[in-house]
Amino acid sequence: MKNAVDREVASLLDDRLSSIEEHFNSDAIAFFGPLLRGVDDMFKQQIEDISENPKNDPKSERLLVILTTYGGSAEVVERIVNVMRHHYKEVNFLVPDYAYSAGTLFCMSGDNIYMNYYSVLGPIDPQVETKDGKLVPAQGYLDKVEEMINKSKTNELSDAEFLILKGLDLAELRWFEQEKDLNEDLLKKWLVNYKFKNWVHKDTNKTATQDEKEARAIEIAKSLGDTKVWHTHSRPISLIELRKIKLKIEDYSENSSLKSMIDQYYDVLKDYVLKYGLPFFFHTRRHIT
Repeated sequence: MKNAVDREVASLLDDRLSSIEEHFNSDAIAFFGPLLRGVDDMFKQQIEDISENPKNDPKSERLLVILTTYGGSAEVVERIVNVMRHHYKEVNFLVPDYAYSAGTLFCMSGDNIYMNYYSVLGPIDPQVETKDGKLVPAQGYLDKVEEMINKSKTNELSDAEFLILKGLDLAELRWFEQEKDLNEDLLKKWLVNYKFKNWVHKDTNKTATQDEKEARAIEIAKSLGDTKVWHTHSRPISLIELRKIKLKIEDYSENSSLKSMIDQYYDVLKDYVLKYGLPFFFHTRRHIT
């Protein structure tokens, strides 16, 4: 920390995170930033620090991830999920503000997702890094190629579109397709294994079958990846919209004391991150950076 004021802020964040951990009876880690290469290593270090510390006795079997991100890489998210599931039997996600793209995919690996009326997730069409280093939504490229191919079948393709289509890198397009398939496969696997593991039908009190879980997961994956519905990669999807696609979300805004506790923590965290323009921010009860 840089000075006495920063030390005071750190102490305030520690106290408020401790209250959140106590409420959820859980270890907690807050992350603010993109989910890019290298962040998986940072997550591993932070998770090991809180879960394997000798002073952490008795060891918690539950982890709460307080997440704020515009997204990133599905491969990075997969490695982080593997680390968390190695150390914890239950992993829950708290989204006080936003978790887009790969952040939404990340949340789908949780046993529970906590949001408020203002929180949003986003479409899961993957972001890929182009040759010039830019992150672009792969589904946008695939949709445009499909549109031009359909035009060619009816002789409506313009000369300019033909030149664009001719100049496309087929290997890159195939990579985009693979990234899309990976996102959908991970989402389906995680929903079935974690979020749906205790799914019981309210009307019959019977446990959902494996086929029912897989069908629901496929339905949600298709819905979250449908650019024809959401239109843009950065479209915010609210708690209400998520429930419409049959995804169970815990609305903590209905609990005024809990909402106040989380708001007080997150407001300080966000102000600190924005003040120093930090590219990544982690906070646990043992570490802040």
